[in-house]
Amino acid sequence: MNRVTLLGRLGKDPEIRTTGSGEKVASFSVATSEQWKDKATGEKQERTEWHRVVVWGKLAELCAKYLAQGRHRFVAGRLQTR
Repeated sequence: MNRVTLLGRLGKDPEIRTTGSGEKVASFSVATSEQWKDKATGEKQERTEWHRVVVWGKLAELCAKYLAQGRHRFVAGRLQTR
């Protein structure tokens, strides 16, 4: 099963483009973070991971219209590496 769910903040507004066949494609980045307390020093630590998201078709148009930098978003889909 190839299923991914992310809850994070958008790094920038979605970029939308059109393929040669006329299909819309939106791309954006989502940042997810985790926080923990270092056992050795007691200091609070944080790590941020950036996830590149690509959306096709009508959903790409909706993402371009409604998504904006810094807003919390839930993203679900499949994982594909390039």
